[in-house]
Amino acid sequence: MYLSKMLMELFPNIHLLGVFTIAYTIVYRKKALYPIYTYVILNGIFCGFAAWWIPYLYIWTILWGIVMILPKKMPKKLQPIVYMAVCAAHGFLFGTLYAPAQALLFGLSFRGMVAWIIAGLPWDYIHGVSNFFCGILILPIATALRFAEQSTGRS
Repeated sequence: MYLSKMLMELFPNIHLLGVFTIAYTIVYRKKALYPIYTYVILNGIFCGFAAWWIPYLYIWTILWGIVMILPKKMPKKLQPIVYMAVCAAHGFLFGTLYAPAQALLFGLSFRGMVAWIIAGLPWDYIHGVSNFFCGILILPIATALRFAEQSTGRS
């Protein structure tokens, strides 16, 4: 996850973090929190444990939780669009999910928090649209993870 984020840094708000979070959750369920929080900790270590990092402690868990409550036995034809839509929604709502921590950390009023959200909407738009299209990779990655598990005898 961390390497993919670093490789895609040239493209603001375009990355595979949501894709990996969803794919790991589909395959590993509760254990998906290990790679998710490994990413969060690595991000803090290499980019700094600053105020921007604090929302990362919960923002990926929200995506994980949403995927956890989706039906495990979803019809095969429905899976790609549902996972892509969830990934996109997380991107569109990223600034809104991030905002409460920013408001608390920087003493923003409710109006200040809403202004912060509105100012970030163009970036959230890019984030959501790119997450939707990157979401095409969710099921192929989940399939590859399952194959790797089976080939190593860990299933």
